[in-house]
Amino acid sequence: MSGNKTQPTAQSVDTFLDAVEPERKREEARTLDALFRRVTGWQPQIWGPSLIGYGIYHYRYESGREGDFLATGFSPRKSAHSIYILPGYADFQPLLDRLGKHSHGKSCLYVKTLADIDLEILAELIEAGVRDLPGKYEVKPT
Repeated sequence: MSGNKTQPTAQSVDTFLDAVEPERKREEARTLDALFRRVTGWQPQIWGPSLIGYGIYHYRYESGREGDFLATGFSPRKSAHSIYILPGYADFQPLLDRLGKHSHGKSCLYVKTLADIDLEILAELIEAGVRDLPGKYEVKPT
């Protein structure tokens, strides 16, 4: 079985953030980085070409597939910030209802601009995800 294709890299988080375009997206990415650091207490690490992760967990599925992945994090994508809350958003609907303008998939939240959301509600979502993940997988700080 193959593991996760997205792996941590040695790329500098500051260098990555300095290259985010346009400037508004770069400033918002720095705001998100500060928020994730404050909420998790963990240092960021670049995963693959464009994910900023905080913490790491090891997963093992019944199929036999296993690997490591970021416990929480984000990617400042061109169209929207992708915010990753593992194990997913299924149990967090009351917080999502108060967050503001967004869309989401199973474990990824999409926000076009931070002005559209309440950052303190986002902090609660991040905290809830980090609190719940160890119930399924072993989580280690970064």
